[in-house]
Amino acid sequence: MSVDQRTAPLLVLGGVVSVQFGAALAATLVPRIGAPGSVLLRLLFAMVILCLVARPSWRGHRRSDWGTVALFGLALAAMNTSFYASLAHLPIGVAVTVEFLGPLGLAAAASRRARDLVAVAAAALGVVLVSGVLHTSLAQLDLVGVGFAALAGVMWAAYIVLSQRTGRVFGGLDGLALALVVSTVVIAPFGLSSVDRWSARDVALGLGIAVLSSVLPYSLELMALRHLAQRVFGILLSLEPVVAALAGLVVLHQVLAGGQVAGMALVVLASAIVLGTQARPETPDAALGPG
Repeated sequence: MSVDQRTAPLLVLGGVVSVQFGAALAATLVPRIGAPGSVLLRLLFAMVILCLVARPSWRGHRRSDWGTVALFGLALAAMNTSFYASLAHLPIGVAVTVEFLGPLGLAAAASRRARDLVAVAAAALGVVLVSGVLHTSLAQLDLVGVGFAALAGVMWAAYIVLSQRTGRVFGGLDGLALALVVSTVVIAPFGLSSVDRWSARDVALGLGIAVLSSVLPYSLELMALRHLAQRVFGILLSLEPVVAALAGLVVLHQVLAGGQVAGMALVVLASAIVLGTQARPETPDAALGPG
C-alpha cells in the first residue's frame, strides 16, 4: 500500500481501532487471569516480536541512556497494569475517557493559550459526566476503577515524555524494544502468580492482544507519521474514547448512558482542540496509548 497525505489518516484510524479492540479483548482476559497476568502476556509477546524485528543493540550506550530506557519501561508496565486493572471495574469507554486526561493535560501544560485551558476544564467536566458521580451514590460509585484509570492517564503522560527522551538516544525501534524488555521483567513476578490459571486459549488471546494493541498500531502509525499533518493526527487521536465505547459495545455489550455519552463528547471535543494544534510527537511510539 502506498502511503501519502490522503491515506495516512486511514492508517492512524486503523491503529486507533486496533488498540481499542485489543483493549476490549483484554477486558475478557482480565477476569480470568488478572490484570498483571494479562499485561505480562501482552508485553511478553510484543517484546519478542519487536526484538526480532528491531534486533536492538545492547552496546554503545551511556549509563544515562540506560536510565532513560529503564524509566520508560517502568512507565510502560505501570501504565498497562493500571489500565487493565480499571477494566475490571469500569466499561472500557469510561476507562479510556478518564485516562485520556493524562495526555490531554500534558499537551495543555505545554501550551500557554487560554483556549487550551478552557478545553481541559471542559474535558474535566466531561469526565465527571462519564464517571456517573452526579447521579450515583458514593457507595455505588466505583472509585477504585476511576482511580486506576486516572493512574493510567498519569502514566500515559509519563510514557509520552519518556518515549520522546528515549527516541533521542536510541535509534529506530531499539528504545521501545529495550523498554519492553524492562517492563516484561518488572511485571513478570506479579503476572506469573496466576500462571496456574492460564489456558492455551488465554495464551493465544494474549498473543492477539499484543498484536492488536502494540505491534499493529505501532507499525501503522510509524508509516503514517511520515506524511501526516500534526492537526489531523491530534484530531484522529482524540477519537480514542469513542472507538473504545464502540469496542465495548461490540465485544463486551457495554452500553453507556446518555449523560456518559455527552461527557465523552466533551472530552473528544476538548482533545481535538488541544491535541490538534500540538506539534507532532518526536517519536511515533509517543502517540501510543495503553489500550
